[in-house]
Amino acid sequence: MQRLLGKRALITAAGQGIGKATALRLAEEGAQVLATDVNAETLADLNGTQGITTQVLNVLDAAAITATVAAAGRIDILFNCAGVVHAGDIMQSTEDEWDFAFALNCKAMYRMLRAVLPGMVAQGGGSIINMASVAGPLTAPPNRFIYSASKAAVGGITKSVAQDYVKQGIRCNAVCPGTVDSPSLHQRLRDTGNYDAAMSAFIARQPMGRIGKPEEIAAMVAYLGADESAYTTGQLLALDGGWTI
Repeated sequence: MQRLLGKRALITAAGQGIGKATALRLAEEGAQVLATDVNAETLADLNGTQGITTQVLNVLDAAAITATVAAAGRIDILFNCAGVVHAGDIMQSTEDEWDFAFALNCKAMYRMLRAVLPGMVAQGGGSIINMASVAGPLTAPPNRFIYSASKAAVGGITKSVAQDYVKQGIRCNAVCPGTVDSPSLHQRLRDTGNYDAAMSAFIARQPMGRIGKPEEIAAMVAYLGADESAYTTGQLLALDGGWTI
């Protein structure tokens, strides 16, 4: 089914994990995808994939965002996927970690939105999907203070944009994953010093008894980008194996 045929999408952090799975899924469904990432090496796997064009983009660089969006032309779907996870409670966190998390998880998203929204308004509509998390907007996992704070802010960003642009044909929603298999997850597990114990703990908090697959999140992003979700905006959609029931 090519429900995204004729649509143009821009994805950040598309080189691995959820971003990569989403680039592949949107292209499979007929979209023309501009897959961006700060790392050219991770993007290399997508080169040559039908429907996907790759481009290096550092979303911490305001001028690069402006130039990329201007050169992209029409954008029907924006998936703000870039982000970072910091561990620790408030007393274990540092101001540098706080500043970096909010720069990447929130300010980069703010800049992407400001760059893309004028074009969406001019063309009469568009669908924006932000990467949030169950951590912050919906629950508070232990030792995720900075991450939860920044992702709670993403929830507010999402609802505010949805509210302000609902009458201009623009929808803004957020996906809120639980624990999802990705290279960054495995690195965080290794960083604990006991990979197996950390993985067991992560699995245990999902009532389904497993962590999520990137393709499962990508499927929701594809739905939110498609016209069949035209009545959905301002929502924080949990995909968490039952964690927040």
